[in-house]
Amino acid sequence: MTVGGAPEGGPAKGQETMTVLRPRRGKQLLFLGIMTVTVAVIFLLFYALLWKAGNLVDSPNLRIGFYNFCLWNEGTGSLQCRQFPELEALGVPRVGLALARLGVYGALVFTLFVPLPLFLAWCNSNEAEWRLAGGFLATSSVLLASGLGLFLTYTWKWIRLSLLEPGFLALGTAQALLLLLLMATCVFPQRAEDKVKLDSC
Repeated sequence: MTVGGAPEGGPAKGQETMTVLRPRRGKQLLFLGIMTVTVAVIFLLFYALLWKAGNLVDSPNLRIGFYNFCLWNEGTGSLQCRQFPELEALGVPRVGLALARLGVYGALVFTLFVPLPLFLAWCNSNEAEWRLAGGFLATSSVLLASGLGLFLTYTWKWIRLSLLEPGFLALGTAQALLLLLLMATCVFPQRAEDKVKLDSC
């Protein structure tokens, strides 16, 4: 039966289509947001660890980073870069510095593995691949936080907040974004599961 030439139930079908499209569009935007933030984290880690060579302080009279430890020498009037065993005499243990390097550079490596399982999880609707990406993010977050914290513990007596370079800010921002991504990947599958339950009702 029609009313005014329009099939009965036409508006209801249109509303149902709009209801289905809105969650899908929101889901797509959320996924694109996660991928964008992941790329931003990779860029920040590349910038700090490769472009800036891991230097957290790089001034004319002081250069301190994961592979550089140069202090001002009053006698020569220039920077003097210290190596082991001199660093151990200054209170920077060889094993501690090695673990700090392993942490921050390991975080970069694990983050590079995140986009592929995220993309495959999206294409295949595979929750296991999504969890794999979350595992990479969790590992990267722990490695970066522990590596950076360990390094600052050994070098804090030479480092001042006013001397910290953009490389340090990039690492700190990357750490914050990794935690944000980790929370997003934990919440996102649950929201998708809730949507499937609603669609099946």
